[in-house]
Amino acid sequence: MRGYFYLVTILSLLLVGLASTLWPAVLWLLALLIPCILIGLYDIFVSRSNVLTNYPVIGHLRYMLEFISPEIHQYFIEGPHDGRPFNREQRNIVYVRASGGDSTMPFGTQYEPMESGLEFARHSLAPVTVADAVFRIRVGGAQCTRPYEASRVNISAMSFGALSANAIRALNRGARLGGFCHNTGEGGLSPYHLEQGGDICWQIGTGYFGCRDRDGRFAPEDFRRSAHREQVKLIELKLSQGAKPSHGGVLPAAKVSDEIARIREIAPGEDCISPPAHTAFEGPTGLLEFIARLRQLADGKPVGFKLCIGRPDEFMGIVKAMKTTGILPDFITVDGAEGGTGAAPFEFSDSLGLPLNEGLNLVHNVLVGAGLRDDIRLIASGKVTTGFDIIVKMALGADMVNMARPMMFALGCIQARRCNTNTCPSGVTTQDRARGRAVDVELRGRHVCNFHAETLRSFGDLLGALGYADPGQLRAADIYRRLDSGQALSYAQWYPQLAPNQLDSDDIPPAFVEPWQRASAQAF
Repeated sequence: MRGYFYLVTILSLLLVGLASTLWPAVLWLLALLIPCILIGLYDIFVSRSNVLTNYPVIGHLRYMLEFISPEIHQYFIEGPHDGRPFNREQRNIVYVRASGGDSTMPFGTQYEPMESGLEFARHSLAPVTVADAVFRIRVGGAQCTRPYEASRVNISAMSFGALSANAIRALNRGARLGGFCHNTGEGGLSPYHLEQGGDICWQIGTGYFGCRDRDGRFAPEDFRRSAHREQVKLIELKLSQGAKPSHGGVLPAAKVSDEIARIREIAPGEDCISPPAHTAFEGPTGLLEFIARLRQLADGKPVGFKLCIGRPDEFMGIVKAMKTTGILPDFITVDGAEGGTGAAPFEFSDSLGLPLNEGLNLVHNVLVGAGLRDDIRLIASGKVTTGFDIIVKMALGADMVNMARPMMFALGCIQARRCNTNTCPSGVTTQDRARGRAVDVELRGRHVCNFHAETLRSFGDLLGALGYADPGQLRAADIYRRLDSGQALSYAQWYPQLAPNQLDSDDIPPAFVEPWQRASAQAF
């Protein structure tokens, strides 16, 4: 290709000589060729790209096509069930429900009923009508003096910084309109979380944003001041999350504006990377003592923690500490490895953490086996989108679910996957104020509310179709998963189950024996 480039350059020089006789036509041609020559000279002698060095000018076409290849695939190639992490059908369900459209399906399912990995439930010939009262549940155990009546579906953790100001406003407006809770994410309690008046779950991460001193350590008085706000209903201590377990939160420098730096009390224009672990406590016993301290500072409001399960014995150590100290969290949020985030190292997202179903089943059963399940609410978080997803998570032990990316779709997200670049085309995940204005707070707040209401309605219809009037009746045996062989196993057969207080007996199932023996209440 270099030879062709040199030939074009020589011809262009000849055209310069002909310019006096063929003035207008030559000028137009030179206007096209001279920029290409300059680009080509840069590609050959300056660029460090192998492709551009060998294919000057024309090599840029390769990078242009690569840049728009996700859009080409999403718009023209992707089938209804092909997209990742959310396929076209899942996204469309959210868009239709959010906008108040018709979410019915014509002509039957597009899934193959014998397809490997397909989940389905056993319906009943005696369906029931589910009362609206079951769509809410009290969060707050015996050690909590200000319990919260929560919706079964809430907005999962998304920080201001990861999301734009208008996106945060719209989410909180939707939470207020629909009467559900909005998790702040670990980025702190920003003015935009409070502006619309929706209920708040304030998440405290390892960076202690909003309650940190100059050294980045926990500042109790700052925490007390914000936790006493009437809008703050729950406190969630984040130990880890599914998309980047054992890694602190990541906000790229491009998104750390002066405003975010002020809210988080960090330096502007630099990567904001939270520590991988908390500095305010050590070990399971220290964790529970810190939870008790937070509850006291928050004037008795519910306090819980969030984690993605990795080593089962480490969670079992927390449970042992609960039994020895008598301190219980009011709720536990279980995140799955399939959970999302604005920015994470590839290897952490792709290669660490248990999937939500597996981690949720473990947490539920360990609490059952330790005799503590009735005292603690379980929240499932990680790629929950539809009413059937909620059925599955509650059959595996959840009391509630949190949704993040589906709520972003309700805001207008198109899954462009540019959350970490500050160039989000829909204005949802950017700190560029011009782009962020694309999110209409009033309209998108209504869409968030609509999606929440329609998803709860779908969940209630499915629950009644299974013959249950209350989500607490759901069991792992109600949900089946198809194997490669064509056989279907229930999740009760798929995952080991524990009976109440079984971990205190001599009859512990083999899958739990070794991690339970290894678990320590003193250290992870």
